[in-house]
Amino acid sequence: MDKVVVFDTTLRDGEQSAGAALNIDEKLEIARQLEKLRVDVIEAGFPIASPGDFEAVRAIAAQVRGPVICGLAHAQAQAVDAAWDAVKDAAHPRIHIFLSSSEIHLFHQLRKSREEILRTSRDMVARAKGYLEDVEFSPMDASRTEPAYLYQILEAVIEAGATTVNIPDTVGYAAPGEFGALIEGIFKNVPNIRKAVVSVHCHNDLGLAVANSLTAIQAGARQVECTVNGIGERAGNAALEEIVMALRTRKDFYGPTTGVNTREIYKTSRLVSDLIGFAVQPNKAIVGSNAFRHESGIHQDGVLKASITYEIMDPKDVGLAGSALVLGKLSGRHAFKVRLEELGYTFSDEELNRSFLAFKQLADKKKVITDRDLEALVAEEMRTASQTYQLDHVQVSCGDHSMPTATVRLIGPEGEILADAALGTGPVDAIYKAINRLVGVPNQLTEFSVKSVTEGIDAIGEVTIRIESEGRAYTGRGAATDIIVASAKAYMNALNRLLAVRGPEPERKPKRKAG
Repeated sequence: MDKVVVFDTTLRDGEQSAGAALNIDEKLEIARQLEKLRVDVIEAGFPIASPGDFEAVRAIAAQVRGPVICGLAHAQAQAVDAAWDAVKDAAHPRIHIFLSSSEIHLFHQLRKSREEILRTSRDMVARAKGYLEDVEFSPMDASRTEPAYLYQILEAVIEAGATTVNIPDTVGYAAPGEFGALIEGIFKNVPNIRKAVVSVHCHNDLGLAVANSLTAIQAGARQVECTVNGIGERAGNAALEEIVMALRTRKDFYGPTTGVNTREIYKTSRLVSDLIGFAVQPNKAIVGSNAFRHESGIHQDGVLKASITYEIMDPKDVGLAGSALVLGKLSGRHAFKVRLEELGYTFSDEELNRSFLAFKQLADKKKVITDRDLEALVAEEMRTASQTYQLDHVQVSCGDHSMPTATVRLIGPEGEILADAALGTGPVDAIYKAINRLVGVPNQLTEFSVKSVTEGIDAIGEVTIRIESEGRAYTGRGAATDIIVASAKAYMNALNRLLAVRGPEPERKPKRKAG
């Protein structure tokens, strides 16, 4: 095969990132964008894990028709059956079964013999094969498994019907040369290996996930499992955008290509970042805000004369416009719409009108509006458009000789106007107490961070918070030129996510109506 199959596990392994939480609608939105990105396989979730995950996988299988839709299952009959029930309506369904194979996992975690693991692996693949043709198997912690035993497992599961065998570097332990040699050894020592696609799934604990994945491709692997922005357990997974663009940019070195529509990369990255609640670091390869920015005078001179001097990729190839269009308060609706389209956003007339109004309000506060400002503005509008409760007004009074006081006005689920005031240890604490009195959902604030989206004293500030309720974490983000307002928006975003997942409290304290 000259093509590398791109297996995206953002909705499964990516959502396992500590603090990440997505509801069904958000998962569907990401899945539809992954379809536009033209990934080959979407691992939509782990159906046996929870009723919510099962329903999300089933919804994606029914509505996203282009890619293969995959459900993960550990090597138990009930999990395999649940995975089939979740993906059976897909145009192209797959079941992905995993079971540990390393001595470390067998001795310390599973307390089972090699013979038991081998038998269970074979039996569960055969069970899945009874439902569908496309079955994948992963011997978990393969990079720390004795190679001879790994070969034995792979031969057995291929014989039982596995069409893809995945070699996971589950804890990010392998070094590139070592991992490449492991893949080469599999091709040399597993007699029936040509009957299956060899896949790799690399974690980034030592920062080697992408390097290991690319080395495996050089050794013959033709499926790579990855996530948007590299999110995932612990330090994350191999980043989809880095692997895809490495193969594209250095085709002369690697050879194989992918079917990914790279012009959707940037938009996909921003969507996942916004919905998951994890910011993309500025110096992140391919999709970071600084990836195609040049500050050094020497670099600027070279790029102005010929972009190839300091840019090995065309920004347009990942979905960026390539050059900044400066927008300000005198800009019209058409320029605003065109710039958003260049950034990958498409809106209905109503959404455009609402976003343009927000843009004009921002332009009155900022002389120059950058692309990052626009992205923050659009993300804020998307966050607030369908919320159960919307922030209508916030006002605070504070100082070193006064008690911080906040007045908050919300628009409720039925359009009712709700208002209250509260005292706090600081202005943000007072706002959150006032909001809590109105919404009435018990929660605990566990994280609070503020960053500047752009430079300058008039920069948009972005607040990211995390709250916990009944053992689950919910992330909220808000952006505004006023940090106090951004803090209120972030809290409302987190509370609305909480409400979307579990619904309103059955009994609430009476809300105080305005007026």
